[in-house]
Amino acid sequence: MTKDLTDMSWDDFDEMRDPRPATNEFDAVVERAISRRGFLGGALAFGSGAAVFGASMLTPLGARAAASGAFPFEPIAIGTDFDIHVPAGYSWSTLVRWGDALVSEAEGAYSPETGVPVAMADKVFGENTDGMELFEVDGREIIAVNSEYVNPKINLPAASEGVAQNADEVAMLKHMQGVTVMEVAKSANGYAVVVDSPYNRRIHHDTPMVMDGPAAGSALVQTNADPAGLSPVGTMNNCGSGKTLWGTYLTCEENFNGYFGATGAYDETDGIKRYGIGGEGRYAYEKFDPRFDLSAEPNEPNRHGWVTEIDPADPQSTPVKHSALGRFKHENAEMVQAADGRVVVYMGDDERGEFIYKYVSNGLYTEGGATEGLLSDGILYVAKFNDDMTGEWLALTPETTGMSLEEILVFARLAGSKVGATTMDRPEWISAHPARAEAYCALTNNSKRGGDSMPVNAANPRETNDYGQIVRWQPAGGDHGATGFTWDLYVMAGNPAVYDNVYGGSDNITDGNMFNSPDGMAFDSTGLLWIQTDGDDSNEGDFAGQGNNQMLVGNPDTGEIARFLTAPNGAEVTGLCWSADRKTAFVGIQHPGGAWPDGNGKPRSSVIAVWRDDGATIG
Repeated sequence: MTKDLTDMSWDDFDEMRDPRPATNEFDAVVERAISRRGFLGGALAFGSGAAVFGASMLTPLGARAAASGAFPFEPIAIGTDFDIHVPAGYSWSTLVRWGDALVSEAEGAYSPETGVPVAMADKVFGENTDGMELFEVDGREIIAVNSEYVNPKINLPAASEGVAQNADEVAMLKHMQGVTVMEVAKSANGYAVVVDSPYNRRIHHDTPMVMDGPAAGSALVQTNADPAGLSPVGTMNNCGSGKTLWGTYLTCEENFNGYFGATGAYDETDGIKRYGIGGEGRYAYEKFDPRFDLSAEPNEPNRHGWVTEIDPADPQSTPVKHSALGRFKHENAEMVQAADGRVVVYMGDDERGEFIYKYVSNGLYTEGGATEGLLSDGILYVAKFNDDMTGEWLALTPETTGMSLEEILVFARLAGSKVGATTMDRPEWISAHPARAEAYCALTNNSKRGGDSMPVNAANPRETNDYGQIVRWQPAGGDHGATGFTWDLYVMAGNPAVYDNVYGGSDNITDGNMFNSPDGMAFDSTGLLWIQTDGDDSNEGDFAGQGNNQMLVGNPDTGEIARFLTAPNGAEVTGLCWSADRKTAFVGIQHPGGAWPDGNGKPRSSVIAVWRDDGATIG
């Protein structure tokens, strides 16, 4: 295995596996796309956006407006060190780190020299924390949190030099990833994990699952080990998350392609190529477990890339992969309800030039009612953003695609292309406003836009987009179940200290709040939008003055954005949820840099708790 594969970003890994088109020269097209939306003349299309969303909802900011008193904190400066910074009047502490025990048996299992023994790898908190949600169960607080991937050079014993050497080491890596379900409770220093809680458990790459929906049992998901195609094993590369209306956890499988390789010949189909599968895997799984070897189990990758439902209140429950929601690189799953009671799930496919989807159930949800079939019987749609700031959800059906329903769901990307969906700049988290029918999607960046298959468009108007933007839409009639919508851009990230053109960002980006690569997003109970970043933290060149990755807070009505938290250098800020009393925010710190001071010998991904010193609510 090439050691450098695990050092590559997932974006670079995808580019190696499935190169996107070369870029073109069309700066004039970019300028026209932006200027006709009014992005350069006012508050980022808020002038035209008022006509779209209603004048009472959007207020122009004026050129380069500074953050006002719209936020209950004093915005902070950038960070460039290896610590965490929050505003004056706020404090933080570490809740849990990779390797911390969930059960007494695993106390002291972590070692900076040897990592975690394979027998303990599924009894400790997982690696590289990501999306998370908090649940109240019989008066207890339960957090379900994703562990997206591993860093073998940190996780494996030093003697392995970052490359799995045997089946045990592969098992160790597999068990560090997936999902942690854990009870938390208030302690003398914020919050702490309740060790030995009956709710604590790990769900990982070897955990038995079931699959439901139209693709379950199809020939596309049948394997030698599971000829019925109903019992996939494992959930992997769990990125964003979601919460159902009935109180279960949705974990989203993103860059699953990197776990598969081939030790022999395999059939390189369109589906294999479009999903970036093949060749050598990132972690050498295929060398020690035939399930991950394309030459032995060509259908195994089709059993991953789904939204998986977990019941945090029932430790004995079996996770369910919902094929009706489509297979792609899921970022998160934002569940809302249509006006008539149908369930709607918004989802982004996090790769350059891929799409935004939504699922609409055929059945209706009523509080306390039966939920069977609500995530297995419905219609999958893909978004088309028109240049006139309207849009439509295109149904993915056998009639519209010429594909069977099973093919549509297993190869949703191919189906989206067939109906002419809009290629997007890496759709990350989608978050819906809690008080009105409005949804936001973080488009994190795209350095490869261009060419016939990924042209500039109004929603993605920059060719070399290193900074990203956030698009928002309002469904027709205020109904998330509608097939039409209107849209604008809430913000275009940029660097006004370096550029005085479109790459300086929209007018709500200033020298004091600039950032790049919006990723995680969540609305709090007051209607403020919390934005987390996963971008370039070099603080040099195009990114000079932007510092480390950060968490900001945005006002959807005025467009104002203010910096709330900065992470250690090298870290991504990802995952956010709140305690039951809304007085504590839980925030994920993924892959912190080498001098992160809370790692006990090595930098370890962690979840931290943040609170107001005066005891007031934080969100």
